[in-house]
This record gives sequence, C-alpha cells and structure tokens, in this order.
Amino acid sequence: MKLIIVIPTYNEADNIETLTAELLALPEIRCERHILIVDDDSPDGTGAIAEGLAARNPGRISVIHRHGNPGLGRAYIEGFRKALAMGADVIVQMDADFSHSPQYIPTFLEILETDPTVDVVVGSRYVSGGQLDEHWSWWRRFLSWWANAVYTRLILGLQVKDGTAGFKAWRRRALEGIGLDRIRSNGYVFQVEMAYVAERLGYKVVEIPIYFEDRRIGKSKMSVPVKIEAAYRTWQIRMRHKGLTPADRATYDPAPFAAETPRARVA
Repeated sequence: MKLIIVIPTYNEADNIETLTAELLALPEIRCERHILIVDDDSPDGTGAIAEGLAARNPGRISVIHRHGNPGLGRAYIEGFRKALAMGADVIVQMDADFSHSPQYIPTFLEILETDPTVDVVVGSRYVSGGQLDEHWSWWRRFLSWWANAVYTRLILGLQVKDGTAGFKAWRRRALEGIGLDRIRSNGYVFQVEMAYVAERLGYKVVEIPIYFEDRRIGKSKMSVPVKIEAAYRTWQIRMRHKGLTPADRATYDPAPFAAETPRARVA
C-alpha cells in the first residue's frame, strides 16, 4: 500500500519541519509513505523550507508551489490530483499546525486495511470520545458545535457528525469516484462539500474520535468573513449536489500529472 499525506500550507514556516519529522518517524506505519506539501506562495518562506526538506528526503517529500488562485480548496484539489497520479492507494489530508496529531494516522490505516468496505476515515471532534482544545472559549465551542451538529446537518442531511473536519484518510477509489472537477468550494467550506458529495455518492465513512488541539504556533486563518462565507455557501452545495446518487460516481482519467492536472470525467 502506498500512502501519500497531503498538507496545504500558508505561512507555516514554524511548523512544517517539525510536523514532517513526526510523520516520517511514525513507527507504526510500515507501508510506503510520502509527504506532499502544497504551498500557497507563503510570504514567510514556508515554500523554501519545504524545498529544503524535499532535498534532504528525496523520494519521501515533494512540494507543489502555487502562485495563483490561492485557497484551501484549490490547494487540496491540486494535491489530491498529484497524489492520485503518483499512484497513492490512500491519501491522508491534514493541517500543518498540529491541530491534527500524526499519531492518529496509524489508526486510520488500520481501519482501511481491516475493513475493505470503508472508503473514508474521519478524525472527528464530535463523536463519542472526541475532544476540543480546553483553551477554546465557550463561544468558539458553540459556533463549532452549531456549524457541525445543527447547521450543516440540518441543511444537507449529513450523517457524519464532524462535517467540517479536515483530518481524513481517503481510499483512492473514493477520490476517483467523487470526480474532483465537481468540487467548487475553495475556503473551509471545501470540507463540507467533500463530505456531502461523498455521502451522496454512497461512500462509506467511518468517524474516529480525536483530540483537536489549537494551533501551537501562528495565527488561525478562520476569520469572521470566512465563517460567513461558509454559512451561505452551504446552501449552494445543497443545490449543486442534492441530485447525486451512487450511479453518478466519476470515471477517473489516469493521464499523468503535468502543467494541467488530470481531470475526472463526471458521469
């Protein structure tokens, strides 16, 4: 099995080196692993640090530098396409700020290896045993709970309890079948759109509890305008994808990753 871990970065110079070291050192992962950093032209030099890591770890770390159309969703889509073109069997997505602990990844892989029917494993804050950082304010806790347990589930009918989760392990067939050209969201609502489309297409999702730590270093990018955008775009996601069924799974184009990334042919 080949594992590729996709990490989008923007101004994560203080985190990326430590994070990649922890990922490479995980002793429980015995399969082939590769880290793919997707940097959105970080002004703090994250991209240059990532290139240095790739040079010191040939075949284990690679970097995509994005110089236009910034945004989390576009970064992930480009990273997913590259990972598929590299032959990944499992693609893990995670943040670079240590809110997602690398220590959960072996559990993700164990679930996928043990149960071949599972398509996506989600690191969830809102299943039994999941926890938020104790330093979060009551207001931040309320907003996060409301967005996941009430708003997105009410509008979209999501079964997953953590619809905005950004820590996931995707089996290759799930990302291929989603048809990444369908996904239009670019901000944090990208996570909601991916979750909704996966469910509409009938992919099996399993949530496991995680402790969600607040970022150790740096400033959160979840601003008030970003939250407002996510709220109204959730309605757009419903209108765009509510008619999807498992029969609409896409056929993936295996053309090699180049200047123009491969596209999925959406049925």
